[in-house]
Formats: sequence, structure tokens, C-alpha cells
Amino acid sequence: MQLIFDPSVSPIYRGVLAFFFVVNIILALLIVFLDRDRRDATATWAWLFLLFVMPILGFFIYIFFGRGVRKKRERGFAHNQIEDGMKRVEAQLKTSTNKISDSENPIVRKHKDIATTLLTKEPSFLSNDNNVDIYTDGHDLFAQMKEDLRNAKTYIHMEYYVLELDGLGTEIVNILEEKANEGLEVKLLYDAVGSKSVHKSKFKSFQEAGGQVEAFFQAQIPLINFRVNNRNHRKIVVIDGMTGYVGGFNIGDEYLGLNEKFGYWRDTHLRVRGDGVDALQLSFIHDWNSQAKREQLDYNEKYFPENANQGGDVSMQLALSAPSDNWHQIEFGYMKMIMKAKKSIYMHSPYFIPDKGYINALRIAAKSGVDVRLIIPCKPDHIFVYWATISSVAQLIRDGVKVYTYENGFIHSKMMLIDDEVASVGSANMDIRSFELNFEINAFMYDERITKKLKDAFFEDLKVSQELTEERYNQRSNWIKFKQAIAKLASPIL
Repeated sequence: MQLIFDPSVSPIYRGVLAFFFVVNIILALLIVFLDRDRRDATATWAWLFLLFVMPILGFFIYIFFGRGVRKKRERGFAHNQIEDGMKRVEAQLKTSTNKISDSENPIVRKHKDIATTLLTKEPSFLSNDNNVDIYTDGHDLFAQMKEDLRNAKTYIHMEYYVLELDGLGTEIVNILEEKANEGLEVKLLYDAVGSKSVHKSKFKSFQEAGGQVEAFFQAQIPLINFRVNNRNHRKIVVIDGMTGYVGGFNIGDEYLGLNEKFGYWRDTHLRVRGDGVDALQLSFIHDWNSQAKREQLDYNEKYFPENANQGGDVSMQLALSAPSDNWHQIEFGYMKMIMKAKKSIYMHSPYFIPDKGYINALRIAAKSGVDVRLIIPCKPDHIFVYWATISSVAQLIRDGVKVYTYENGFIHSKMMLIDDEVASVGSANMDIRSFELNFEINAFMYDERITKKLKDAFFEDLKVSQELTEERYNQRSNWIKFKQAIAKLASPIL
């Protein structure tokens, strides 16, 4: 600030400094007063610190990473609600035969408070007739998905955070093009940042065949996207309203374990047949309508066929999070599971940077005798996030939570199991980004057979994992300690 008033300094230089000083003040006021509903105090102070320590660089970092999403920007999320979904939610909240407490599933009745907590959005209605297949290997998952895509009869709706047009991605897009040529309705939604190497121009033949493609929060200026945060991290496939996919796998050769840097890719994905597919469709409709510049999807019987009787009895709810939500549905669902656990909590999360309340809930559970275990990667794909994760688990280790690093490649699975009864699988990591900044989707399931399969897979993972003990943690070098300190300081805005 002294340089601004120093007469020996060039007037042009002083003018530039004064401009950025004023901009910083204005931006700080905007963060404090206009974003107060979106940010907690920790994130606000982190941004203020960055802006005043690095007044010019901090300004540009905020432009790219710091701005929130307003309801008016989300054209398809807050309004134009699908009546069918709302009726189901409302019915289950009332004292009627559809009330959660009247469920035929004893696990639903036992954990009715979890189910009721999630009943806040159209896709979060409870469905009880789902047939669910679990996939932990990309080869198995995509072999089945490609078969289902080829067998589609009416429509295909697909959205992904990462879509790489490599071997796997090209093969799937070619299938979509073939189905579009057959006269099917085919819609593809990808995230503009997650799929940064992809542009709509690369889908020319697909569009000429009748397929429709949209990019989520596409950059207004080529190569410059001012919304690095607030990404659509969901992975959803809906085929004919009869079959759906949701989970952690994106589309690309990397997810088949073909990237030498990461090696084998361990993830968790679900194939759903039953009434839960309607919930996936509702989510897709909202996401598509928020970005489509042409036709908007509305309630149509072809999108919601009679799909219940497919041989399943798994009770399921879908939870969704968006950056403009004050109710963090997935985070609160996780928290409710932690609070309900009496025997065990088993978790996967590649990025683990939750807030203090989440950390404390796990600490309390461990201290009360619950077997709490968490598997994280042994290697980073985002360096700062990785070291922030290691820093976040330190307190957990001291209080009895068993933390393991997966040593057989890279673990990308997002999963929580409690008491061999309730499970959550989806796209949401256990970090601030997934809970508050991204668009995410998780399936919450109330079923002993499903949780047993997921538990068995978890314990297979433990065989190729190494426990991160307090002794091992304390052996880290000073350089690693420094990186952790920086990552921890930046964690509220990562």
C-alpha cells in the first residue's frame, strides 16, 4: 500500500496497484456479504487471506475457483419439478401406507431416520423392488454396459464427469451413434472441465445421426473456463427406463487400468433394474434441462415405464448434492449413517477432506467401540488433495480409526457401510468439494445381501492395503510435513 502513495514510483505502476487494491477490497466485501449463505467462516477467511497476501494472483484464483453457483444459474434444478417424483416423496413423508415406518423391509424400519432424512428431493423417494449388481472392475462393468447399450430399444440418457475419446470412450460413442441411426433418442451430457480434451465438434457424426450432446457449464471463452469448481461429477446412465448405472467409474482407458501411472483402477459401480431407475432418470432430466439450449425434457410416460417387476427387492434411495443447496443431502446422509452405527463403519474415499464435524463424528464412533475403517489411495492423482487427505486422517488414527492405504493401484471408490445393513455408493468423495461445490449423486441401500457383497470386497481390498499407523505417519520427512501444512491451510478452498 505504501507504494501506491510513493511519488518516486511510476504513476502507471501506482495506478495498477491502486486498481487491484480497490478490486481486492470490493471482492472481499462480495465474499463476506454476498456469499455468506454459501460459505462457512473457515472458507471465507481462507479466501480473504489469499486475496490480501497475494492481491493480484489471489484475484485471478478467485475468479476461476471461488465463485459460487446461484439458483438462477441452475435453470433445471430448482424449478420445473417432475410431479411424479414429488408425489412419491410427499406420500412417504405422510402417515399413510407408503410411510417409511410401514416398510416391509425390517432394515428400512430400523433405519427409518436415515431414509426420512434423505426425503428432500424428487429422486430421493424410497423404492423397494430394485435388482442391484455390483461392479468393482472396469472391464466387467463396461462389458455389461456395452451389452445393455446395444440392446436399447427406445432411448439412452448418459452423463459423465470424465469422457475420454480414447479406446473405450470411442467404442461407447460409436455404439451411441449406431443406436441414434436406428432412430433411438440418445442424449449425452459431459462435464466441460472433467472432459477438458473433448469438444462438441468431435461429435459431428453422432449429431448427424440424430444424437444430442451438451457440455455442462461450457466455457464462454475458448480454453478459459471460469468455473473450475462447481463441476458435474455425476455418472448416470439410463436405458429405456429399465436399466440404470450409477457409481464412481468414468469413461476412459484409465478406468480399465491401462494408465501406467495409476495401474489397476479399483472403483465401485452399480447396475440398477427396478423403480430406482426412475430416480436416476429424474436426476438426468434436471441436469439436461439446466444445460440444453434446445428442447427441454418434461414428464413423459416413455421415460418412466413400468419397471418395478424385475426380480429385485433391494430398498434404495438416491441422494443428490449441488453447490447452491443449503441442505447437503449426501454429506448429511453419510453423517446420519455414522451416528447410527453400532458395530462397524467401513469406508472408501480417494479424497478425504471433510469438515471438523465429520471428523469428530468418526472419532466419537471409534471411541465408543465402533469398528471404523477407512481405505485411501497410496498415491496421488491430485497432489495437494492427497496431502490434505493424509493430514485429515492423522487425528482419526490417534483416536482409534484404522486407516489403510491401497497398494494395488489406485482406489477411486466412494463407499460407506454400517453394521452390515446400510450402504452408500456413488460419485461423492468425503471432502468439501463433493459435499459443497460439485454436483454429486449417491445411492443409499438398505439390504443385508448388498452390504455383505460390498463388505467382502472391502476386506479383499484390505489384503492389498497397508495400515497407516501412528508410527508410520510420524516417520514422514520434513518435506512431506511441509507439503501437508500447505495442503491443510488450503483445504477449505481445495
